Amino acid sequence: MAYYRQLGEVPPKRHTQHRTPDGGLYYEELMGEEGFSSDSSLLYHRHIPSAVLDAQDWPLGDIRTSPNHPLRPRHLKLHELTQGQDWKAVDAVTGRRLALGNGDVRLSYVAAGEPSPLYRNAIGDELAYVESGAATVQTVFGQLTARTGDYVLLPRATTHRWVPDAETEPLRLYVIEANSHISPPRRYLSKYGQLLEHAPYCERDLHGPAAPLLADPAEEEVEVLVKHRSSRGELVGTRYVYPHHPFDVVGWDGCLYPYTFNISDFEPITGRIHQPPPAHQVFEGNGFVVCNFVPRKVDYHPLSIPVPYYHANVDSDEVMFYCGGDYEARKGSGIGQGSISLHPGGHTHGPQPGAYERSIGAEFFDELAVMVDTFAPLELGEGGQSCEDPGYAWTWSRRQPL
Repeated sequence: MAYYRQLGEVPPKRHTQHRTPDGGLYYEELMGEEGFSSDSSLLYHRHIPSAVLDAQDWPLGDIRTSPNHPLRPRHLKLHELTQGQDWKAVDAVTGRRLALGNGDVRLSYVAAGEPSPLYRNAIGDELAYVESGAATVQTVFGQLTARTGDYVLLPRATTHRWVPDAETEPLRLYVIEANSHISPPRRYLSKYGQLLEHAPYCERDLHGPAAPLLADPAEEEVEVLVKHRSSRGELVGTRYVYPHHPFDVVGWDGCLYPYTFNISDFEPITGRIHQPPPAHQVFEGNGFVVCNFVPRKVDYHPLSIPVPYYHANVDSDEVMFYCGGDYEARKGSGIGQGSISLHPGGHTHGPQPGAYERSIGAEFFDELAVMVDTFAPLELGEGGQSCEDPGYAWTWSRRQPL
């Protein structure tokens, strides 16, 4: 995280006594990354945060993946996963369907209307993009308001729950689950962590909690779902029962906390000729980067071709989630709102037939998409296999395979 914040009651000196009004002690918890060697925050609890009453298995559902073999570009229609579904009975944690994944990152989708269980991911940070709808995200640090277009970044092991504002429409989330931390790109940061002048956003665009969130102290025996790894490296889940609600933090300070960033606050970097995807980068994690393509003026060289040139991702798989506007390069492919395209390393890809020529003379693109580039091949999850358009790979040649 780029900067320090303090909320609620904290003592003037860290690791010293912090007394309750009746003379007892609050319990200090250090939540930190990389073994005390990176960003951290200190949280002050009413109760001992380590106390649990029970621990049971929590089955994670179908998280198996299958290789992309034979190697093909893929089109996944994520909205098909929720057709006919009673979204008001689905929550944003247990209702996720895995579309794509590898050892570094998993990409899931959900349309939810029910408050989720209390949950934390002990494997890595989660970055949820709100395609549509709104929610309150209650966390141990305080609560966030999430709206359409928000990225919601939840640091590893942050206890939280999603409460959709779902009277008329579901909360639609595209969830990026890392096996690492997620942060702004290093090239945007000073050596001390400040976002620099050439960055396409700054600290004013990041919105953390405004105040501590304290549950009713009488609420007892609360369940929390935890996603973690087994000793064999497998993804597993545990259902804890706590004697007190984990939302008992009276104050905290530090540089590690959840926040939101709205895609409309990203200031696009443009040029005379086509800018490569790193110009659109917004976050990075181990083994992947996140970019967003927003409405923008396009290339202004008199001979420019505004849509992307054809390219072979030698070192990466490219995943685009189409979440608004009119994506010029994909016209004629069947891709629309809620689609994912997967263009794997080893496959040359680019604009659909006719888009290259049609883009000449364009001055503005009204498009909205979230891109994840991974540096290891992605496999298809259960959700991705359930909503694939089988004809997408042949749309450049306009014929079916032999």
